[in-house]
Amino acid sequence: MPEAPKKSLHKISPDFSVSEKNKKALHFIEDVTSKPDEIQKLVLSEILSRNAHVEYLQRHGLAGQTDRDTFKKTIPVIKYEDIQLDINRIANGDKSPILCSHPISEFLTSSGTSGGERKLMPTIEEELERRSSLYSLLMPVMNQFVPGLDKGKGMYFLFIKSEAKTPGGLLARPVLTSYYKSSHFKNRPYDPYTNYTSPNETILCSDSYQSMYSQVLCGLCLHNEVLRVGAVFASGFIRAIRFLEKHWPILCHDIRTGTLNHEITDPSVRESVLKILKPDPKLATFVETECSKKSWQGILTRLWPNTKYVDVIVTGTMSQYIPTLDYFSNGLPLVCTMYASSECYFGVNLNPLCKPSDVSYTLIPTMAYFEFLPIHKNNVVKNSINVRDSLTEKEQLELVDLADVKLGHEYELVVTTYAGLYRYRVGDVLKVAGFKNKAPQFNFICRKNVVLSIDSDKTDEVELQNAVKNAVTHLMPFDATLIEYTSYADTTTIPGHYVLFWELNVNGTIPIPPSVFEDCCLATEESFNSVYRQGRASDKSIGPLEIKIVESGTFDKLMDYAISLGASINQYKTPRCVKFAPIVELLNSRVVSSYFSPKCPKWAPGHKQWMNIKSS
Repeated sequence: MPEAPKKSLHKISPDFSVSEKNKKALHFIEDVTSKPDEIQKLVLSEILSRNAHVEYLQRHGLAGQTDRDTFKKTIPVIKYEDIQLDINRIANGDKSPILCSHPISEFLTSSGTSGGERKLMPTIEEELERRSSLYSLLMPVMNQFVPGLDKGKGMYFLFIKSEAKTPGGLLARPVLTSYYKSSHFKNRPYDPYTNYTSPNETILCSDSYQSMYSQVLCGLCLHNEVLRVGAVFASGFIRAIRFLEKHWPILCHDIRTGTLNHEITDPSVRESVLKILKPDPKLATFVETECSKKSWQGILTRLWPNTKYVDVIVTGTMSQYIPTLDYFSNGLPLVCTMYASSECYFGVNLNPLCKPSDVSYTLIPTMAYFEFLPIHKNNVVKNSINVRDSLTEKEQLELVDLADVKLGHEYELVVTTYAGLYRYRVGDVLKVAGFKNKAPQFNFICRKNVVLSIDSDKTDEVELQNAVKNAVTHLMPFDATLIEYTSYADTTTIPGHYVLFWELNVNGTIPIPPSVFEDCCLATEESFNSVYRQGRASDKSIGPLEIKIVESGTFDKLMDYAISLGASINQYKTPRCVKFAPIVELLNSRVVSSYFSPKCPKWAPGHKQWMNIKSS
């Protein structure tokens, strides 16, 4: 019998040496990937036995059974809306075992949205240990490909985001904010692989400017010790480089004088940075010389010459940032180490130096119970049709287990977690790329239904359509109507921003003032979900939305182009988002005017989005 999941890697003694920990981690990966189905059965049995008496399972008729067949026959495949009433009860303070026998310790806010607001994912205290166990696999894997990483530091730009409380008093915050604020991160024992240039205090600073400034400054001060650089998302790392591009003169002043800029007012941040910052005129001159050059190509390897790779997520929508990263890094390897979400942490990349287009993740079978909903061509068109709405009851039961997926096939990921999600559809589309022993490895294909994304925001087609509908009401007094529209995520600006192409029919005689189009931009942004609005107003991770007015007949030209590439004239419909460079170029070539949102949309920290939750 395989070792019980709860006795997995995170029980390794902290007294073990680095090499011993690496061996243990790699042995663990070999072990769990050699018998994934056995371990998955154990995981499901453990989840169901510990939660045998929770209301949700009893409601669906699972009276204490822990076998897989009964579970599959009894428990439905669900989406967030199916458990939203249960989530609301917990958020309102109901402490009875509704979804999980263990107390819900907090909610993790998903970047996906429901009804325009973040989804609330339940979690329990022990999940922090489970997530930490996955983190502990990353560097042992990486060290096989890039040895010696324990001899220097990692320059990672890590940030917390705002948190709120539900009416029942539970914290609701992003998963990484939860992790960074936990004792698992703050009080972690010394480990050369979590030895960062950024002091904890700079990461935990809630002021985004002070946090970024101090982290960039510390990274510059310790530039010769840096062996790897990164952030969570590619977009966040590029924002840090752009921040340096804008602020290097004052950063150099601090380095030259050994004094910290007066705008950094957080006492704990000042204290932690001043332990690193010392007067260094030579370093200041070096940074000035490099940053004042006309070209910033290769700026990473120029300022941090010992850097071996860039550690960022560049799969899915983040792939749009690869050319910019290549430019700044002089083609350093772009490494995606792990695959995780608010619902659950999933797996690791066992071939981290592969090309971004070849990244695959090995799901670690101890993390949760995984199932896979086959995506059939007659059921789904990626990013445009909701999978569940097109599934028959029989097809919903045809979920495949982790050990039974087929090479080259695409699936939607479904999870059952220790924290109380049962057969929950994550919404990620994965493709089986290969196997590690008996465990499948997956390419991340896309987030289902998402048409626009810049950072952690996710905007689907329905939301985009509603936002445009709200915006065009500003054109009514001028007897103007919207004929057609499409969109794209413009990442040539930092931060990136949404662009809408509008073709109008203007019957009125009064010219439409620019301020009206700016109102349209703002109305569109105000209609987007809170994740987008937070990115615009607080995190500054998204730039102002832009509306480009195109010449009459532009969308006819777009259809002609699509048909020339083989599209059927009978089945053609205007794409609501475009990515193909020649199409973007065609649209841009016919732009007659463009307008930007004049200010940030409304968003407030401690958002009262859960204050109106009603019990079921």
